[in-house]
Amino acid sequence: MRVALDYAEGLGDEVRCNAALQLAEQLPVASVVLPVQTLGELMRALTGKARRPSTAARDAVLGWADSFEAADSSWTAFQAALDLVVDHQLPMWDALVMAVAAENRCRLLLSEDFQNGLLGAASR
Repeated sequence: MRVALDYAEGLGDEVRCNAALQLAEQLPVASVVLPVQTLGELMRALTGKARRPSTAARDAVLGWADSFEAADSSWTAFQAALDLVVDHQLPMWDALVMAVAAENRCRLLLSEDFQNGLLGAASR
């Protein structure tokens, strides 16, 4: 089963962050997809919220991309994301993450940004 990951870099409360990192470490590398959008969000969070130097943040983002398959956003995924925004009132960039995950045949998207069991682009 293919799984898409939203970032789990360790921002936020320690218990949740540790649980997310442990889960990511247990997933089979070949089955994990990182939508590129999540890598951009990680860069923003590390340089903004976590106030890491941009070079350290870049290295962290590239480390995630070196560890798992990075999936680009396509026009088709963007169009599906627009439908998710309209149909489910999702924020655009979260909808794009979901659509890219679906386009890459991920049956599961692990993220703190969505409600449990939400079906979107994958169910169309």
